[in-house]
Amino acid sequence: MPVIAKRLNNLPEYVFARIGRQVREMQSSGADVIRMDMGSPDLPPADFVMDSLDTSARDSSHHSYSGYKGIPRFREAVARYYQKRFEVDLNPETEVMPLIGSKEGIVNLTLAYIDSGDTVLVPAIGYPAYAMGTRLAGGDICYVDMPEEKDFLLDMSSVSPEIADKAKLLWCNYPNNPTGAVASLEFYEELVAFCKKHDILLASDNPYCDVTFDGYRAPSALQVDGAKDVAVEFMSMSKTFNMAGWRLGAAVGNAEALSNLLKVKSNVDSGHFIPAYDAGVTAMDNITDEWLAGRNAIYQKRRDIILDNLAAAGLSAARSKASLYIWAKVDPTLSITAEEYVEQARQHAHVSLAPGAAYGPGGDAFIRMSMTIPDDRLEEGMNRLIKWNQSR
Repeated sequence: MPVIAKRLNNLPEYVFARIGRQVREMQSSGADVIRMDMGSPDLPPADFVMDSLDTSARDSSHHSYSGYKGIPRFREAVARYYQKRFEVDLNPETEVMPLIGSKEGIVNLTLAYIDSGDTVLVPAIGYPAYAMGTRLAGGDICYVDMPEEKDFLLDMSSVSPEIADKAKLLWCNYPNNPTGAVASLEFYEELVAFCKKHDILLASDNPYCDVTFDGYRAPSALQVDGAKDVAVEFMSMSKTFNMAGWRLGAAVGNAEALSNLLKVKSNVDSGHFIPAYDAGVTAMDNITDEWLAGRNAIYQKRRDIILDNLAAAGLSAARSKASLYIWAKVDPTLSITAEEYVEQARQHAHVSLAPGAAYGPGGDAFIRMSMTIPDDRLEEGMNRLIKWNQSR
């Protein structure tokens, strides 16, 4: 076989591919492993969303290519959603780009803008695709500090003026995966001003904006005056509407950036299945605040189950206002690292957790725990961790 491309030598195995392989090996030996590592919603979409898919799929004209920009009614529905949810006006033709899940858009936007040696500002704790996309493009990563004492907000003062002037792209993500941190509109104003000053494209990843607790309501970076001059935002159906496997999302905002993203996308995919788009339209147009509140109440209950049992499991965490995760620290009296805790919990308690180091250099001391498993399995998982911790 020929030698692989050099870019793959700079690309580690995706963390959840590795964890999944380890879990499957244990399961093949008969172990019952509870997976609290993945952020894949276990709850189904609304019935009328699935009905919409079925109805559309039975239309014989809906099985052809949908077009590189998707179908107009989907783009129009995204624009309506942004107007209703954030009071942000979007032109469906130029400021909305459908995606096969936001992850592909994240990587493809990076490929559209980053050449070998270009600098990307990446959160020191963040979704791995930001860094992996940069590595695929051959760019240089500058990690931006996210101090715990500053509630895991990006500390732009940690970026030197020299690096800022070189950077072409800045990633941000609030509500945050994996920390659960949230940001104010004033914070987004600071990021927009920073990007305008240094001629940087701001990429706001916002898939958890509708997974919130305790009355919190998340903003959009595009609500800042003039944000569309320098910003794009990624939205996703995965978490908002329980449609992770449907791979539906969109990038919205700066028209020039979306046009450049399309140049990459049109060469690597041919759009989505029309019935999936139609189901997305149905979700955006018909899901109510009451439906979201009911769904979020389930996650909030799970959040509280985890938090109420953390201390006995040898962990501690802040009470998150949003997202699907608990960002936990190991009790220092246990004398083990977060990575060792994850490994031992999987081997001895048969509970799979995500190591914080997978999310960047700022995550070494942490563990990510997901709320996306049924209540009974979640309670069983916490009981296993407690029993194992107390037997150490």
